[in-house]
Amino acid sequence: MSSSSSPLDSLKRWVVTNYAEPLDSVKQSIRVVYVVFAFCSALLLGGIKALLVGPIAAALLIIGNVGVILGLFPGHVAWTVYSLIKTKCINWALKFALLFALPILFGIWLALSIFGSVLVGLGYGFFTPWISTFEAFRKDSEAEKFFHCIVDGTWGTIKGSCTVVRDFADICYHSYPLYLKELRESSRDHQPYSIRLLDVPACILVGIMGLIVDIPLYTVIALIKSPYMLFKGWQRLLHDLISREGPFLETACVPIAGLAILLWPLVVVGSVLLAIVSSIFVGLYGSVVVYQEKSFQRGVAFVVAMVSEFDEYTNDWLYLREGSIIPKPRYRKKKVSHSAEFSVGRSIGKGVEGPSTSTEAPAMLVPNLAPSRSVRETIQEVKMVQVWENIMKSCEIRGKELVDSNIVTAVDLSEWLRTKGSSQETVGVGLPCYAFLHSLLFSIKAGSSGLLLSNGIEVTQHNRPQDRLLDWFFHPVMVLKEQIHVLSMREEELRFLERLLLSMGNIPPVNVWDGPAIPQDPVRAAQIQAISRRLVGMMRIISKFPTYRRRYRHVVKLLITYCVEKEGSHRSRSMRSVSSVEIVPIEV
Repeated sequence: MSSSSSPLDSLKRWVVTNYAEPLDSVKQSIRVVYVVFAFCSALLLGGIKALLVGPIAAALLIIGNVGVILGLFPGHVAWTVYSLIKTKCINWALKFALLFALPILFGIWLALSIFGSVLVGLGYGFFTPWISTFEAFRKDSEAEKFFHCIVDGTWGTIKGSCTVVRDFADICYHSYPLYLKELRESSRDHQPYSIRLLDVPACILVGIMGLIVDIPLYTVIALIKSPYMLFKGWQRLLHDLISREGPFLETACVPIAGLAILLWPLVVVGSVLLAIVSSIFVGLYGSVVVYQEKSFQRGVAFVVAMVSEFDEYTNDWLYLREGSIIPKPRYRKKKVSHSAEFSVGRSIGKGVEGPSTSTEAPAMLVPNLAPSRSVRETIQEVKMVQVWENIMKSCEIRGKELVDSNIVTAVDLSEWLRTKGSSQETVGVGLPCYAFLHSLLFSIKAGSSGLLLSNGIEVTQHNRPQDRLLDWFFHPVMVLKEQIHVLSMREEELRFLERLLLSMGNIPPVNVWDGPAIPQDPVRAAQIQAISRRLVGMMRIISKFPTYRRRYRHVVKLLITYCVEKEGSHRSRSMRSVSSVEIVPIEV
C-alpha cells in the first residue's frame, strides 16, 4: 500500500511545486478579466437604463418641485411678511432692515431652488439607475446579481422622484410655517433683538459689498484650485485601487469604485458650484457681523477675512501650502461663544486672530482626500434609515398601547390626519415623545453606553451614522439619557413624566388620565418637568425634518387601522355573546 501511494504523493508535490504559482497567476488574471467585464457590462447596462428611466424621473422631480416652489411662493411671501410684522422678538428698526432685504432673499430663493431642482432632478434621474446597477454586484449569488442589475434603478427611481417631491412639499407647506409660528410666539421668554436705526444703512451696504466682493473671489479661487482637486482625487482613488484599500478592498465593490473614478470630475464641478452658491450667504452674513459688532468697519473686515478663510480652508483640504496670501483683518472685538464645530479653521500668519470661534461654516465642501475607510468599517456603521425605521416602529408599538388604554382614540388620529397636525398635539408630538422616552429607558435598563434600538442594534459614538442632522442631536440625547439615569425615577414619577409628555410638557388634570399626582418634592417635580420640556423641544425640531411627516403619517394610518380592527373584534365578540344567550319562553 505504501509503495503504491508514494509515487502519487511525489507526483502531487511535483505538481504543486512547479505549477502552484502559474495557477495562482491564472486565477488572478481570470479575476481581473471578470472584474473588467463586469464593470463594462454594468456601465453599458446602467447607461441604457439611465436613458430610458432618467427623462421620466427627472421630469417628475423637476416639474413637481418647481410647481411646489411657484405655487407656494405667494403664500411664503405673505407668511414671512406677516410673521416679521407680528413677532415681538425684534424691534422695528431690525424689522425694517429685514423687510428691505426680503426681496433679495426671495429672489435668491427662487433662483437657487429652481436651479437646484433642475440639477438634483437630472442627477437623480440619470445617475441613480447607473449606480443601482453597480450596487447589484454586492449580492451573493450570480443569479441575484444578474436580476438586480436589470431591475434595480428602474421603477424604484421613478417612485423615489415622487417621494422627493412629496418630502419637499411637506417642508415647504408644513415645516416652514411651523418655523414662522415659532418666530411669532418666541418673544415671550427672552429679551427682544434690537438694532439702532443708524446701523440699518451700514448693514445694507455691507451686505451688498459682500455680494460684490465674495462671489467673484470665491469663484476665481474655486476655479483655480479645481484642477488640483481633480488630480488629487484621482491620485487618491488610484492609490486605493493599486494598494487595495478603502472602496477597493473587496472585489465586489471594485466596479462601484471604478464608477467613482469616472464620476470624480462631476464631484469637482459640484464642489465649485457649491462654493459659488455658499459665497452668496457668506457675503450676506457681513450684515449680521455689523449688527453684532455695531461697527461698519468690522463688517468690511469680515468680507475680506472670509476670502482669506476660504483660501486657507481649501489649501488645507487639498494639501497645498499653509495659510493664505490674502490679508485677514480682525473682525471680532471678542470671541463669540459658539460651538467650535462650526469653526472655519485656524488662522495662520502674522497679525491675525487666534482660533476662529465664529459661526460661519466652511464655505466650500471639499470631499475628503484622506485615505478612505475600509468597506467593512462602512458596512458596520449604522445607517440613518435604520434609526428612522426604529423610531417609527417604536411610535407604532407605543401608539397601540395608548389606543388599548383609550388615551388615544381613532377620532384623535383621524383629526390629526385631516388637519395640519396642530389641533391634536397629543398625536403629533406627545406620542413620539412618549415612544422616545421608552427607547431611552430601554437603553438605560440594558446598560447600553449609547442608544439601543429595538432590533438589538446599539448606536454609539463609533458606529453612529455620519449624518449632519444626527450630529446635532446625538450628544444632547446622550446627555438627556444620562440625566434620566441619574434621576432614578420611581414608577409613579415615570407615570407623571409620561403624562407630561402626552400633554406637551403641561401638567394635565388628574381626571384626564388615572395616575399619580405631582411629586411632593418640588425639586424632583421641577427636574421631571425640565426633562419633559427637553424631550418635547427635541421632538418638535425632529418633526420638521425631511421624510419625517411622510413616515409618521404612515404610522398614524396603521394606528387607525388597528383601532378599526379592534372595534370590529369587540363588535363580533358582543354579537357572539348575544347569539349564545338561550331564549326561554315566558308562560302566561
